Amino acid sequence: MSKESTSTVTPPTGVPENRVEVTKTTTPQSHWRADTEASLVVFLVALPLSLGIAVASGAPVVAGIIAAVIGGIVCGLIGGAPLQVTGPAAGLTAVVAGLVAEHGWRVTCLITVMAGLVQIGFGLTKVARAALAISPAVVHGMLAGIGLTIVVGQLHVLLGAKSPSSALQSMTQLPGEVIGLHTASALLGLGTIALTLLWPHMVAYLGPLRTVPAPLASVTLMTLASLPFTVERVDLPGNLLSAVQLPELPDTAWVSVGIGVLTVALVASVETLLSAVAVDKMHEGRRADLDRELIGQGSANILSGLAGGLPVTGVIVRSATNVRAGARTKWSAVLHSVWVALFSVVLVSVVMRIPLSVLAGLLVVIGLGLVNLGHLRSAHRHGEAAVWVATLAGVLLLNLLEGVVVGLVVALGFAARRSILAKVEVVSPADEPDGTWRVVLAGTVTFVSLPSLARRLSAVPAGAPVKVELEVDYLDQAASEHLLDWVEEHRRGGGSVSVWEQGAPVLSELISGGKARKARNLDDGSSGSAAPWDHGLVEISSNVPADPGETLDRVRVLDGVGSFHDRLGPRMRGVLHDLREGQSPCTLFITCADSRVVPNLITHSGPGDLFTVRNVGNLVPVRPSDPGDSTVAAVEYAVGVLGVKTIAVCGHSGCGAMRALLEPDGDLGGALPGWLVHAQDSLHRFRDQGGTDDTDRLAQLNVIAQLGHLMEHPLVRSRVEAGSLELVGMFFDIGEAEVRVLEPVTGEFDLPAGV
Repeated sequence: MSKESTSTVTPPTGVPENRVEVTKTTTPQSHWRADTEASLVVFLVALPLSLGIAVASGAPVVAGIIAAVIGGIVCGLIGGAPLQVTGPAAGLTAVVAGLVAEHGWRVTCLITVMAGLVQIGFGLTKVARAALAISPAVVHGMLAGIGLTIVVGQLHVLLGAKSPSSALQSMTQLPGEVIGLHTASALLGLGTIALTLLWPHMVAYLGPLRTVPAPLASVTLMTLASLPFTVERVDLPGNLLSAVQLPELPDTAWVSVGIGVLTVALVASVETLLSAVAVDKMHEGRRADLDRELIGQGSANILSGLAGGLPVTGVIVRSATNVRAGARTKWSAVLHSVWVALFSVVLVSVVMRIPLSVLAGLLVVIGLGLVNLGHLRSAHRHGEAAVWVATLAGVLLLNLLEGVVVGLVVALGFAARRSILAKVEVVSPADEPDGTWRVVLAGTVTFVSLPSLARRLSAVPAGAPVKVELEVDYLDQAASEHLLDWVEEHRRGGGSVSVWEQGAPVLSELISGGKARKARNLDDGSSGSAAPWDHGLVEISSNVPADPGETLDRVRVLDGVGSFHDRLGPRMRGVLHDLREGQSPCTLFITCADSRVVPNLITHSGPGDLFTVRNVGNLVPVRPSDPGDSTVAAVEYAVGVLGVKTIAVCGHSGCGAMRALLEPDGDLGGALPGWLVHAQDSLHRFRDQGGTDDTDRLAQLNVIAQLGHLMEHPLVRSRVEAGSLELVGMFFDIGEAEVRVLEPVTGEFDLPAGV
């Protein structure tokens, strides 16, 4: 290859180079303005929520403020999710309310401390990812159950009454509360609900007020509207420190306390992890360290409990607000807690003006937001709607822990059912164009599935032609024997049966002693290894033709067409439909006609990606020696009309054309000697390097020579020199399943960078 040609051969485009990630040092000062502005927005959302959650939990109102201050500062500084905001969460409201009712507030504070210790243990043992293994249907059903518990409980407060201790009591007593409602409280609560829901749709017309969060706007406006009325309001002492209640040990019921500790720790951890994962999807900054985040959450809960505050979690509402407000670092979460503390100390009298029914209305909206019907639809698509419903019902009618256990049991039941019960489907000839009955078995087929399998197979009439399609990953002895016995019996009754394995060769590997053979495992020297595109015909011994190899080889292409229509065609229809008007490939791929070289497979590409030319020896005639050659015509069409950006020439190991070059005295005959003339310069270079019998090295030198032939075409040369076309040399080692790329400087073929 000439020096000029060598300089034009470049590594392929799209091959990843050594990736270097540059991490810029971020300081609080560099994002001070953005974090300060975001913290103010989060503060305006967090304050009313913290107050409302404390009231709904049956805790002192100051406990919500303590939790918001400690959670934001402690977890903001040492947690692993920089943009997540920590504070009291609606998801723990039902849990805390139950603990307060059973043990009192001060013991609940102790439970919060101990739950924090458990969370630190979770973080140190690096089990954060394991917590995410809980079925999403269970988690979302739990959140929906918590949401409805909040709703039915706060409706009592909204109507001017006290919230019962359980959701079941709330539902049964609610009709009576409606009859005796406190009109002013009800109107204020309903007004809060309406304003919270409508505010996002009104902000476009509110000018400077558009930046005010909906919770703050609704609480502020409805508090102002409540001033002329006598309604129950937030009870907050003038000196907040005097209202702090420290934790104490329980007199008895340590088992119940232990259960409460685990419940708080698990629920808080799961909600935190789900929130952290969701927040990661909302920004492009540093990803969350989930184990470190659990350590931060645990530390915050220890301090919050010791100070008489509510348990805290990472809260998605505040975190999403933080991201949308433009926060850059953890200092936004820290600052929001500072603003909560300052407001609570300086403006205690303002907080005491807020009606409880207004906070109840805000919590009703939050509770309804936890009931996400999109999660139910997603669970239904995955066949787990019953898990979602069972968890919700358990949380609502029993309690949170028992409801989650119910959901987990149902989820495990569905998983076990899918694992042990196979899909068995019988399709009648009325639905098949060729009049053949189809029996489809999919999944794990064991003795448990035998009743269903036997019942479905009995629907096939005697003497009918049948095609059995196996898409199984496991077939136990009982199921395989029953299936084979049925095949033999049906054939004795005059019917024809063909058994096909789609994918893994499960049945054919179970059958031994020549009773059956796979179409891919004939005695032709092939290894018989399974491949995804294998048609998978299994021949049962009693019906093996006299020359099965000849029969199978003759129909294999037609069988493949049928398999395409059955399996791949429906999935590819959308892609091929988009290509119906034309093609715009990125690469002209010139390779050998050898059946072992599959261009789309070794380049991991699909329809429309490659404009492929295959010939014996992946040769490119030198133009204009043979201007009518189809390969040259394909090059001109690909470059001049289709505008490909890359031309790849790919040789391979064990090439028969290269062997024919080395053994010219063999019985070549016909057109082959004349065609191999285009590889003579490859052979000369091979001889000059002292080569004798290394066909693979000759194949590599032939790739380089054919790249030189391409450069002698004026159209190719002009595009390469203009920088709009690249030439790539490749060598496919069949035995090693490796594609090596030509390095222009050394002339050697190596694995691409990053492999």
